[in-house]
Amino acid sequence: MLTVLVDYDSGNLHSAEKAFQRMAMEGNHGTVRVSSLPADVRRADRIVLPGDGAFPACRAALGAHGGLFEAIAEAVTVRARPFLGICVGMQMMATWGREYADTRGFDWIGGEVARIAPADPALKVPHMGWNDLVVDRAHPVLAGIATGDHAYFVHSYQMRVADPAHRLAHVDYAGDITAIIGRDTMVGTQFHPEKSQATGLRLIANFLAWRP
Repeated sequence: MLTVLVDYDSGNLHSAEKAFQRMAMEGNHGTVRVSSLPADVRRADRIVLPGDGAFPACRAALGAHGGLFEAIAEAVTVRARPFLGICVGMQMMATWGREYADTRGFDWIGGEVARIAPADPALKVPHMGWNDLVVDRAHPVLAGIATGDHAYFVHSYQMRVADPAHRLAHVDYAGDITAIIGRDTMVGTQFHPEKSQATGLRLIANFLAWRP
């Protein structure tokens, strides 16, 4: 089994690569490769799309790698390869991003990405640090993960799903913030599983073992 972490010049993939390699080795889940090549994405059994920075910049960077997004879309939406989006990689699964300028997302999960607006003005944006997950719906990638488990967040924008059935978990930051989304063979985490210690490693292991 081959898991590809997509490299499109949108952040440092070192910690993610190490976390996925560790859990692949522990669970005997094949090979993990960081790649920007459409050919590798087409060969992949699982695809992971990270993302750091602003939504428009990440979307433009992905589109600028000739054929890369097309290879991802074909693998995920046509051949139903399991997909995990992380941080902005998750946000780009939405219909629209509203950061700086209206930017079209993949429209894989209906909704928009809008700025966090905590009800308590004392809370700072970006939402940065550890927060407790609230599990909304059971899902194989959440096996062994429960409400109250911690995850690490760094973001100023959040996804607002059009269909509540697509929100798997959220956190409270003077208001609900979407933490995990999913449908069919697609899941996404707003937090960074590679930085979320036991909770994140469990989610990575679950994703690698998932047989949708």
